[in-house]
Amino acid sequence: MRKTTYTKSIRILRHLLPALLLSLCLPAVAQTKAESKVTVPLRFDFYYDYPEVNQALEALHKAYPALTSIESIGKSEEGRDIMVLTIHNPKTGDELSKPGVWIDGNIHGNEIQAGEVCLYYANMLLTKYGENDRITKTVDRNVHYIVPVINVDGRARFFSDANTPSTNRTIRVPMDDDRDGLTDEDLYDDLDGDGHITQMRIRDPFGQYKTDPEDDRLMVRVKPGEQGEWTLLGNEGLDNDGDGRVNEDVEGYIDPNRNWGYRWYPRYVERGAGFYPFQGVGLKAIAEWMMKKPNIIMYFSFHNSGGMWLRGPASKDENLPPRDVQLYDYLGQNAEKMTPGYRYMPSWQLYPTYGDAGEFAYNIVGAYSFVGELFMGSQETYRKDITKPVDDRDASSRERMKFNDHLGLGEMYRPWAKYTHPQYGEIEIGGWTKMTSRLPQPFMLTELVHRNASVILLAAENTPDIKLEVFDVKELGRNLHRVRVRLSNQKAMPSMLAQSAASKLHPQDQLKASGVKIIAGGRITNLLHDKVTYKEHKPELQFLTVPGFGKEEFEFLVEGKGTLKLEYVSQKSGKRAAEVKL
Repeated sequence: MRKTTYTKSIRILRHLLPALLLSLCLPAVAQTKAESKVTVPLRFDFYYDYPEVNQALEALHKAYPALTSIESIGKSEEGRDIMVLTIHNPKTGDELSKPGVWIDGNIHGNEIQAGEVCLYYANMLLTKYGENDRITKTVDRNVHYIVPVINVDGRARFFSDANTPSTNRTIRVPMDDDRDGLTDEDLYDDLDGDGHITQMRIRDPFGQYKTDPEDDRLMVRVKPGEQGEWTLLGNEGLDNDGDGRVNEDVEGYIDPNRNWGYRWYPRYVERGAGFYPFQGVGLKAIAEWMMKKPNIIMYFSFHNSGGMWLRGPASKDENLPPRDVQLYDYLGQNAEKMTPGYRYMPSWQLYPTYGDAGEFAYNIVGAYSFVGELFMGSQETYRKDITKPVDDRDASSRERMKFNDHLGLGEMYRPWAKYTHPQYGEIEIGGWTKMTSRLPQPFMLTELVHRNASVILLAAENTPDIKLEVFDVKELGRNLHRVRVRLSNQKAMPSMLAQSAASKLHPQDQLKASGVKIIAGGRITNLLHDKVTYKEHKPELQFLTVPGFGKEEFEFLVEGKGTLKLEYVSQKSGKRAAEVKL
């Protein structure tokens, strides 16, 4: 009896052993597979979730410790870290002595490919350093501050929660949208449990829609006099609080791009403004961190839809100094060529905004500011003549569905399916999934991030590069010398924004002369005719801005012998020094 039992046990173990070994191996295999997604060089054929973004930053820092540093700027409402990767070569100078370029993305939680642009640019700078002359020069000459995800809670929840392509934009500050004394109590509901918030519709002979005769997955509006078939009920959801409405108090809403401290307006003017500027704790931490980096002169913030390069002003009642517009035009017009289909324009022409991050960067931080709106829906809809505007929305929807069928492998759209709703009764649920509409499919991602990263590189290359030289020394007699000094800028970007100089929020560039007695000093207005405008007080200290692709020249009258020391000091352009023995 015991022998029989023992034999049976051996047989059972023989059968179970392979399964046991497989079960032991599977977690390790799965973990290895998950970890392999984050490798250096980084891949861009998929979207990184929030933990993977941080893993990617850590991996880049680990692979290139001599060129990078990584830190948390601060924490979000839900306690997640907002990470920044700083890239520069410390052997070529201190961080704050170099023109700073700020790049961020994903300020709205659903705009995830904006983070991929930031990661791609960081990956490009580091993996090509020492191999590509343009990359090597900008890493040596500039410092880059790269924040792939501003809205860290939003990105995390966009991946983990059911969403539409346009939901989950807010920062996580509970708000009472319907003024019933409760906050965020009527969220969207994933009724069919597929991980997406799609649309609900109900049969209605008086509805405004009917089934598209060319594709029964789509609907078209009925014409006057036609009988309807469907009424759209909105996004998937229930009346969770019993007030007779569905989805009327979803998460938030504080728009993280309307809560900054420049020209902030209250909620009755600007939806999503919050109760006061920097109500978002993460936004406040970012602003404070940026103000500790006075060298930032170029700012990029990437968003996810529209195909645009937007500059200020954000409202029509503001005007920019012509000198700043000149630089914007130079960069913006080149950016249009590098990203075909994008439009370069002032942001107010799209719609006016108040309290947005780009305006804070331009007016307070003192940086030229661009918003990159990344994806173009036209990339998914075939048109014979792309120069003409879309005048047939139904035809465009059909072409988009063909894109889903032929290129998206049918995974972008959920066919309509019946569902019994506790409030509406028999309805149907279906529509576009969350990773569509505002996001390129992964096979399209690499080109998008490369083109936009190349625009950042162009801007970084054109940050001011100042050269200080003594170009003429003349003995005048009576123990006097005339010394002429030139500050030249080999790049398109001036050494300081005209707006910053006008607002007086930032110190102007300075040229200091010392070491000997300065009798007089001033700006040379016409070198050929020896025209000089002398400064009445403190001639040894001259204030200036070096224009893009331009120069400023100064003359000093010096008494006595010795060494004349010259120092140029600029918040945005660094320091330069020269000296001459007299």
